[in-house]
Amino acid sequence: MIPSVLSIAGSDPSGGAGIQADIKAICANGGYAMAVVTALTVQNTQGVSDVAPVAPDLVKRQIEAILSDMRVDAIKIGMLGHADVVKVVAACLEGISVPVVLDPVLTSTSGASLLDGAGRAALMELLLPRVSIITPNLPEAAVLLGCDAALDREEMCKQAEALQAFGPDVLLKGGHLPGEACADLLVSQGKSQWYEAKRVSGRNSHGTGCTLSSALACQLAAGEPITPAVQAAKDYTLQALIAGQTLNLGTGKGPLDHFFAMRDQGV
Repeated sequence: MIPSVLSIAGSDPSGGAGIQADIKAICANGGYAMAVVTALTVQNTQGVSDVAPVAPDLVKRQIEAILSDMRVDAIKIGMLGHADVVKVVAACLEGISVPVVLDPVLTSTSGASLLDGAGRAALMELLLPRVSIITPNLPEAAVLLGCDAALDREEMCKQAEALQAFGPDVLLKGGHLPGEACADLLVSQGKSQWYEAKRVSGRNSHGTGCTLSSALACQLAAGEPITPAVQAAKDYTLQALIAGQTLNLGTGKGPLDHFFAMRDQGV
C-alpha cells in the first residue's frame, strides 16, 4: 500500500515551505499526504510578515478526524506556533505507535519568531519524549538547549546527545558550519553517523528543512530503517535543492523543485 503521512504544520501561501512543501515532498517520495494546519502565515519569498495561529481545539479536532478514519503510517510535525497547540499535539500522540518526525520550526528564514518561550518549553517537556526523531539545525538546537550554536563537529556531537537525552533520535543539521561540504549528524540508539553532502550555492533554499523532514517521514512510513531513511531523504532534498536553483519564482529566497524527477522524465 502507498505510505500515508500526516503533516501537522503551518501554511505557507507562497508554496515553498510549511504544509505546502510537506505535501509536495511526501508525494514526490511516493507517499499519500494529509495535512493538519496549525497556523496561517502572510509570507512570500521576501519573508513572513504576519502569523495567525489556528485555535488549539480546531487543531485537535483536525488530528482526531484524521486518526479516527484514515490510515496513518507516519507523522511529520513542523510549525506549531503556540504553547497550547504544542500541548494539544502532544496529547494527540498518546498511544500513537507510528514514526513521528519533529522539525522544530522556531523562527522563519527572515527572522520572524514562530514559537515563543512557553511554546519551546512545552515542546521540550511534552513533545520530545513522544516523537521518534527531531531534525533541528544548529541555531534551533542551541535555542532548545539554551546554549550557543555549535561551532564544530565536537560541539554538534555534544548537543545532539543532549537532545537525545529527552527521548528521540536526533538528526542535527550542520549546514550553518563553514566549509564546502555540509555535514549532518544522526544519533540513534547510542550510535552516531555522519552524512556528508556538497554545499549548494544559490538563493533558492526556502523550505529545505520542511522538505527533508517530510521526505524522512515518508521513508519511515514505507518501513525503511532510520539510517537508510535519512540517506534517502537527504539525497532527495539535495537533488530538489540543486534543481530549484533554475526556478525563477519570487524576488527573495525561492523554493526547491520538489518534482525535479518528473521534469527529468518529461512528465
